[in-house]
Amino acid sequence: MPPADRFLLRSVAMWLLLPSFLLAASCLRSAAAFPRGCYPSEEEGLKTFRCSHARLTEVPRDIPNDTNKLYLDSNRIPFLPRDAFRDLPLLLELDLSHNAIASVESGAFRGLADHLHSLDLSSNKLVSVSKDAFSNLKAKVNLSNNPWLCDCRLQELIRTVDLAAGSSGGIVCDSSAQEEHVGKSFLQVIADTDFCNVYKKTTDIAMLVTMFGWFAMVISYLVYYVRQNQEDARRHLEYLKSLPSKQRRSEESSTISTVV
Repeated sequence: MPPADRFLLRSVAMWLLLPSFLLAASCLRSAAAFPRGCYPSEEEGLKTFRCSHARLTEVPRDIPNDTNKLYLDSNRIPFLPRDAFRDLPLLLELDLSHNAIASVESGAFRGLADHLHSLDLSSNKLVSVSKDAFSNLKAKVNLSNNPWLCDCRLQELIRTVDLAAGSSGGIVCDSSAQEEHVGKSFLQVIADTDFCNVYKKTTDIAMLVTMFGWFAMVISYLVYYVRQNQEDARRHLEYLKSLPSKQRRSEESSTISTVV
């Protein structure tokens, strides 16, 4: 084959293979952008991003924004910051179970309220979370298997979220102001105890005690002031009695008019 023909054949082959090389390079570059142990896939027609058992210590930043299902379970994530998922407008399911999450900032789920269907926070280290962290969220939420402090804050949270079916029995009092509640299901406890009402009564009693204390101080001061003035007036009258009669009458009149 003439050299010119061989060169032409090689050129045509390179042009035919170039798109494949570019596609492969693009895939490798995209894969390299993901944290180690994370990968995209498609499950039941939904864009899925899995980072299970990836030893993550924070929510990844390079999650594809067309993700429908996100699995961050079985990692070491300690808390959820504000706007952690704001760039995921199509997210339907979010699995954060089996992490070390002990804190959820207000606004952590901002941007997910209209479309998120399922949120799994089970088996973490949640003790107390503000209801504002789940504001306007319509998703079914799993809060089971966390070391919850049973108090008014948890009661308000449970009233705010829509619990996932079958998960309510797993919300157990790990600690409580009343020892007999420890180890019991929270929903069982609040059937007989209104934590927020107890808190309100305690606050009202504290305010009454404070007001009574101030009132007692004011009365004590007034009593002291009156007695002190009476003692000063008595001493002055005794002094006047010791004076000559003319001077005494003059100063008595002055004292009486002053007292009146």
